[in-house]
Amino acid sequence: MILHPCFPHPTSTFLQQNFKNWVNKKLKHELRSCYFKIRAVETDPTRLENVPAEEGCRTWPSPLDEVPFWNREFPSWNNVTTVGPTGIHKDSDSDLIHIVHVTAEMAPIAKVGGLGDVVTGLARSCLTRGHKVDVFLPFYECIDRNQIEELKLIDTYSSYYDERWIETRVHRGVVLGIHVVFVEPSNGFFKGDSVYGGSYDETEAYLFFSRACLEWLQVCGTEPDIIHVHEWQTGGLPMLYWDMYHYLSLKKPRIVLTIHNMEHYGECRQEQFSKCGLDGSVYATEDKAVDDRTIGHNPERLSLLKGGIVYSNAVVTVSPTYLKETLCSGWLAGTLIRHRDKYFGILNGIDTEIWNPATDAFLPAKFDAKKVEGKKQCKVYVQRGLGLDPEGDADKVPLVVCITRLVAQKGLHLITNAIAYVNLLGGQMVVLGTAPDARVGREFEALAHSHNQGSNIRILLMYSEELSHMLYAAADIVLVPSVYEPCGLAQMIGMRYGAVPLVRKTGGLADTVFDMDDRLQPEMANGFVFEGIDEGSLNRAIDRAFSYYRQKPKEWRGLVKKVMGLDNSWNNTAGKYIDLYNSVRVRDQ
Repeated sequence: MILHPCFPHPTSTFLQQNFKNWVNKKLKHELRSCYFKIRAVETDPTRLENVPAEEGCRTWPSPLDEVPFWNREFPSWNNVTTVGPTGIHKDSDSDLIHIVHVTAEMAPIAKVGGLGDVVTGLARSCLTRGHKVDVFLPFYECIDRNQIEELKLIDTYSSYYDERWIETRVHRGVVLGIHVVFVEPSNGFFKGDSVYGGSYDETEAYLFFSRACLEWLQVCGTEPDIIHVHEWQTGGLPMLYWDMYHYLSLKKPRIVLTIHNMEHYGECRQEQFSKCGLDGSVYATEDKAVDDRTIGHNPERLSLLKGGIVYSNAVVTVSPTYLKETLCSGWLAGTLIRHRDKYFGILNGIDTEIWNPATDAFLPAKFDAKKVEGKKQCKVYVQRGLGLDPEGDADKVPLVVCITRLVAQKGLHLITNAIAYVNLLGGQMVVLGTAPDARVGREFEALAHSHNQGSNIRILLMYSEELSHMLYAAADIVLVPSVYEPCGLAQMIGMRYGAVPLVRKTGGLADTVFDMDDRLQPEMANGFVFEGIDEGSLNRAIDRAFSYYRQKPKEWRGLVKKVMGLDNSWNNTAGKYIDLYNSVRVRDQ
């Protein structure tokens, strides 16, 4: 089966050059013949029976389609779900607070990894509890403005950077029911085709953004109860708040920092930090923000993440197990131990309105834990669209899906091993993700070139939010073989869509997935877990999962229903954050 030319990579030419003309000239009749009205195929047992009437004209996809099936027209994100009285949590909290998130990412408009999902999910959950929530986000040039409702320019002000006051525009809009403040400086920061990787200095850009957010709060006279900052990008804000703006006019806010991944430290030269208006040399001490790895070097550097830990009122990481791991390893362990009394592990959740197979607008058929038939239809739909061979006994051909950033943390050697091993076992596997490192990208493009013309493996070096929803719905198994994983959302999203998780035991994966063969807690069993970082450990877990799928179909169907019924929503998690906010906030007199 010849694949759509964008499968290996949007910029790759090897399929485009070799096959495009041939497909256009020789297979035009096949392209036409692959189209038919799904509802017209009464004899096909896999026809999409759960398609709403208004979608009755949906057609089976083909890899020969001019427009890939995940790029077809879908409802806008703001129509997919909205926050309201029927949202995630129906009971409002009695003691309401004002929370401002300051972040580099927000799903779906500026999403690179799990950070964007967490910010949006937590904000939406707090909104449904009755709290006031705003998100401050850089107005990246790459943001699709069509995904923002009620977008308007509300003011222009000046914020300091490198001995100058930079004219800055402030826009306000609504994304998935959340009020978002977009900060747009006039000096070229945040210009480019992607969230990260622009031609500007990212460290200086996020330092500017951190101060610009505080400056705007001061200009408009707003004092939230909590300023919640995320990752190293906004790690400079707590220092700017306590050593500058708290002495000016902002008295009420307290600062909470969430660390989503301890491997990103925000290395910063002292002179870079000084451009935000604070003297960088003052922070080059072990008890403040010096990067401990550079002590004694020339020059010594700062760590924005460390400074954020020291200066925040509370620090959170995204799972209890990852908290324990970070206290035992890594150069920041000493700092975290010194501040242990304000360091907490709160497991992330998922937004169960956005991730809901019963209402998901991106799926060709809907399903839930009580009626799972639509999941099989989603599997066939994806198989046909990607050119995977759906023939034969589907109960013997498990579909493994791995949706991830292709970086070392995610276990690249294990992913490449899984591709070969699943193929050897007669299963199917789809990898969806991008590789920020060019060398890794070339390696996976070579794998795509090797496998994508077969009938079992698809390696898609791209990211599509719509396709990710479809893949989770189609998957029998979701693979998360991370070397380390602070929390992980893929395993939780996968379970929500009836995909059984196969994970390495680390971080948040250890807090959410429990092995089917664990006799100590059989009632918790919900997936397949391995502990080693070697290929053999992974292969044995795949063997067990495939054996269970093929030899115990009734038990597998029960497992699918079980994982779909688990509550990994933000309900409990948001409540823990609210308790934390209340523990540090300043009460009105």
